Amino acid sequence: MRPIPRCGTKKAARRRFLELLRPAAAISLQQAMTSKQRETSDADLLKQAMAGDEESFAALYRRRQGAVYRFALQMSGQRGLAEEVTQDVFLAVIREGGRFDPERGSVAAYLYGIARNCVLRCLQRDRLYVPIGDEPDGESAQWAAREDTLGELTRGETIDSVRQAVLALPANFREVVVLCDLHEMSYVEAAEALDCAVGTVRSRLHRARGMLLEKMKARKRAFA
Repeated sequence: MRPIPRCGTKKAARRRFLELLRPAAAISLQQAMTSKQRETSDADLLKQAMAGDEESFAALYRRRQGAVYRFALQMSGQRGLAEEVTQDVFLAVIREGGRFDPERGSVAAYLYGIARNCVLRCLQRDRLYVPIGDEPDGESAQWAAREDTLGELTRGETIDSVRQAVLALPANFREVVVLCDLHEMSYVEAAEALDCAVGTVRSRLHRARGMLLEKMKARKRAFA
């Protein structure tokens, strides 16, 4: 078992992150994982990773990077930005994962919280408030609404129209729709990720769904 060295700088952390997740290393680590390791909780994987176990870090990355990527994509509409955010989230885990407090929420909520801050910083940096562009084949699947409230609100609409409507929401309303309706997080989990009260999540989601309905109606009128 090769320990994760302490990375004193962001550049060093990024270099180590890329080394850990290069294809050869990923295959080697996956082969080394036992069924017990695959069943280990997120919190235990993070704890072991912070103690220097790179196998645990790689396992946590493989388990959670897809959800982090989808969140960033659904918040920004930009594949490149989503990839950048995903990398930055796990770099932050390497540097600061020891600060995670299980009393304040789950590891998933912790990762979503980091991702949310990274997305907002990137959007502010690039001034991408409503970025809507063509996506490669397969990317639209990230936007398919499940059998939930968002699906009911947007039934009969194309995935592209749903994507545009969600991206057009202000960020504080967009993020609750993405977390609660697309990622199926509970109000409590979303509140942990956003570091706000449960009531705030509930009221923002209620208003965001109303805004989505209005956007869908306006779109239908425009194309009638």
